[in-house]
Amino acid sequence: MSPRSASVNEELRRRSRERLLQAAVELVGEHGYDATTLGAIADRAGAARGLVSYYFPGKRRLVQSAVHRLMHRTLQEALEREPCTEDGRERLARAIDAILGLARDRPVLMRQHMAGILEAEGFVQCPEQQRLSQLLRDTVARRGSADVDADYPMLRALLMGAVYAALVPGAPMPVPVLRAELFKRYRLDWDMGLPPEAQPPGGSRDTDLSRFFATDRRPEHPPER
Repeated sequence: MSPRSASVNEELRRRSRERLLQAAVELVGEHGYDATTLGAIADRAGAARGLVSYYFPGKRRLVQSAVHRLMHRTLQEALEREPCTEDGRERLARAIDAILGLARDRPVLMRQHMAGILEAEGFVQCPEQQRLSQLLRDTVARRGSADVDADYPMLRALLMGAVYAALVPGAPMPVPVLRAELFKRYRLDWDMGLPPEAQPPGGSRDTDLSRFFATDRRPEHPPER
């Protein structure tokens, strides 16, 4: 049997990494961060346990990368859904609804993510986070920002604050209330994006996350640094 080519090995490594990201999101969402072990993630992904430490320096880094991937692809899906639009205000409304929707539909996962950001390791800078950042920066720019470098961090901070407020144990704020405040700040019409009354009761939680983790496609181009 002839040895595998370098391109085949690269594709296999990429697919293994994607499966680990997907498994991390699924298991933390099902059982919480503390109850999810690296061994369980490797088993769910069908990967050798040594591969986890090969791709990620620890569980916290793996989980943050996985959640950033989910956030990036959820946001991308919202921005690209039909009817397609280039209107900056509509795209911002979709972005707000996409992020708040994750807090509503995946509270365990997003609560663990927010808690991880507050740990000593802090905010993880990874390719998944960079892609999420690029989409949000582009959304701010399309809305007509005169200073994206100032307006993007503010949008990010407001979204993080809204997610945190929606997930505070024992005292959560309703997502529609948080949405109304953000829409008011950015002068967005209530019927833009995906208004709460247009959503199924209890949200639209999708248990199949495979479309967010490209295990059978070529990798996306890495973000510019």
